[in-house]
Amino acid sequence: MIKIAIDAMGGDFGAEPIIAGVIEALKQREFQAYLVGDESKLKSLIPHKYSKFITFVQSSEVFAMDESATDALKRKESTIFKAVELVRNGDCKAVVSAGHSGASMSLATLRLGRVKGISRPAIATLMPTTQANQKTLVLDVGANVDCKAENLFEFAIMGYAYAKEIMKIDNPRIGLLSNGEEDCKGNEITKDAFEMLKKLDSFIGNVEGNQIFDGSVDVIICDGFVGNILLKTSEGVASAITKIIKQSVKKSPLAILGAILMKSVFRGLKNQIDYDEYGGAPLLGVKDCVIISHGKSSPKAIKNAIFQALKFSESSINEVISNELTKFAK
Repeated sequence: MIKIAIDAMGGDFGAEPIIAGVIEALKQREFQAYLVGDESKLKSLIPHKYSKFITFVQSSEVFAMDESATDALKRKESTIFKAVELVRNGDCKAVVSAGHSGASMSLATLRLGRVKGISRPAIATLMPTTQANQKTLVLDVGANVDCKAENLFEFAIMGYAYAKEIMKIDNPRIGLLSNGEEDCKGNEITKDAFEMLKKLDSFIGNVEGNQIFDGSVDVIICDGFVGNILLKTSEGVASAITKIIKQSVKKSPLAILGAILMKSVFRGLKNQIDYDEYGGAPLLGVKDCVIISHGKSSPKAIKNAIFQALKFSESSINEVISNELTKFAK
């Protein structure tokens, strides 16, 4: 049975939504959850029938959101430190945290180590597309604000491996995010990266922002500065459109009737753009599985983050990354 370390107290809303997410996941699949937190506060949240799947790891110290990520190594009694150590020591296969993302990245990189050949791990996220049952993987979305061309090449290899192993795409199409599709477009770093990426059979060239959502590419590469702005902008647009639709519907009784008739359509749309459906973002390039969830994660988001961790743990993604990098080693 796969063992997953869970930072049970790191989220913005405390332990309740995290534990609720663990229970929801256990209702659908068996795994061993190592809950890192204050056992006296967590135990009462666990229904007796699921107690056999729970192991408590005592820690009452939470790494606060306003603390510096550089201090994470010093806080050896914190929930996130202990959760990462469970993976480092081989007790668990993966870690899920809705706590301080910077601390999670720092500890994962320094305590778990990087996959051979990877200089910088990257955060990947899935974006919805207009094509049924198809998503676009985007990386990096925040781990590396400043990148070299070599880093973008590594991101492409990691994205390719994730698309093959986790998304089950036989021949993933990789694109480099730029300000135009022409080969000459981009800044100096992306132009250099373009030349390196041409070595990959899966590379289709530069792609523009609108292609993220049209299903024409499977993996999109960018630096963490651009990727994070892209992610937050997309979330903001989705939220704004939802609010505009609600406001418009309320203005007319006929529109309200139409909305009622289209309830299932709206529900499907919400599911497609809802963060909770994805649960968290994997940190690719470290030796073990680390899933970083939003601090405001709901039980549903935690459940899906756990499913991501389980799927990752059953894959050979890091082996694929290493094998692909070996092909291009100098």
